[in-house]
Amino acid sequence: MTSPTPGSEPTALSPGHPPTTPPTRSATPSSRWGFVITVVCDIVLPVGLYYGLRAAGTSEMTALLLSGSAPALHTLHSAIRHRKLDSIGVFTVALLVVSALASLLTSDPRIALARNGLFTALAGVWLLITLFTARPFTYQALRTLMPGRSAKLEQLWESDAAFRRVWRGLTTLWAVGLLCDALLRVIMAYTLPVDTVPALDGVLYAVSWILLQVITQIILFRSNTLTKILGERRPGRRPFAPAARQPEAGD
Repeated sequence: MTSPTPGSEPTALSPGHPPTTPPTRSATPSSRWGFVITVVCDIVLPVGLYYGLRAAGTSEMTALLLSGSAPALHTLHSAIRHRKLDSIGVFTVALLVVSALASLLTSDPRIALARNGLFTALAGVWLLITLFTARPFTYQALRTLMPGRSAKLEQLWESDAAFRRVWRGLTTLWAVGLLCDALLRVIMAYTLPVDTVPALDGVLYAVSWILLQVITQIILFRSNTLTKILGERRPGRRPFAPAARQPEAGD
């Protein structure tokens, strides 16, 4: 088990981390599919493998190590497919290998469980670091998902202080949320029965993602940020509806 690993395609918080999609309602089909594949390979498949192996009589340690190989294989497949293994991918595979070796050397399956919290914590720290860059992470994710509105987004970023505050605030929100999520994972790894943790890990991903998304959408709605990006829509008129035909002189 491990946190969702980053792919080369734009998906939610790509820093090798937690399951989150960027806080917009305008995800492209490719980004949606990328997110679904990431969730299946990095959450659903490892959980299924773990409990399948345990039902077959495999030890806790062996089941954790084998189920943890699924995200690593997903990362390697992405690297081969796109002919590129970025630093996040290298970090993901390296952390999986190191945690596996540490678990074998200490014979402690809880180390393998705790690595989920480490992934998530590092993702949260990385989001905080982007607050000190020219563009915070959530704004960068927004631009990735809405390439056709890049010029509009940049115009808003340069001219609208309230717009900038929203995206810096959302980056802080997601960072703090991921750090809290990471703390809960470490606590679960060292206090609960080993066989209980993989299932709860998946549940926690879903709960954290839904909670952060709900708060994000409320902030975007109350701050009128979506209206600034997408523009006003006239009531009763379909978006992109053809203009009404004007009567000609001979009609």
